[in-house]
Amino acid sequence: MFPMDFQSVFSLAKEFLVLIVVFGVLLGYAVIRGNRALITLTLGLYLALLISLKFPYYDAVYRIAGAGEHGAPIVAVLAFAAFAVLATLFFGRLLPRDYAEAYESVPKKFILAALTTALVMALAYNALPATALIDPGASIGALFGPPEYFFWLLLAPLVGLFFI
Repeated sequence: MFPMDFQSVFSLAKEFLVLIVVFGVLLGYAVIRGNRALITLTLGLYLALLISLKFPYYDAVYRIAGAGEHGAPIVAVLAFAAFAVLATLFFGRLLPRDYAEAYESVPKKFILAALTTALVMALAYNALPATALIDPGASIGALFGPPEYFFWLLLAPLVGLFFI
């Protein structure tokens, strides 16, 4: 119906590859571990953001890791990942486990994965030096990169969690 050559399809997929990979990983995580695990991860990312913004020992961590100017983004992303893992474990202990994972719906997994993808991409562009490590593309940058969108991209997953 809509003839597109292979090159244009490949170029479009390449432009959105990072977004597709992040969504796929998060959806796979939700399928394997369940909705509760993805919700704890989402909440853990928020807590990790708060901790990493005011973490006073980045300079010491950079010196210990021997990270120069080029290694600093890697160390910052790894430190954020460590904060996120610890915060996710924290929320995993707090959230109730009284509902059956087997009865969770697939559409809910898609929605949770999409909300968490938006949060991860917003953090990558506005709070972490992740874009110094990878270049997600101009289209993704136009959606997640502007600082004036950061508040709304942080708020959207919380509102989504409220209604799910």
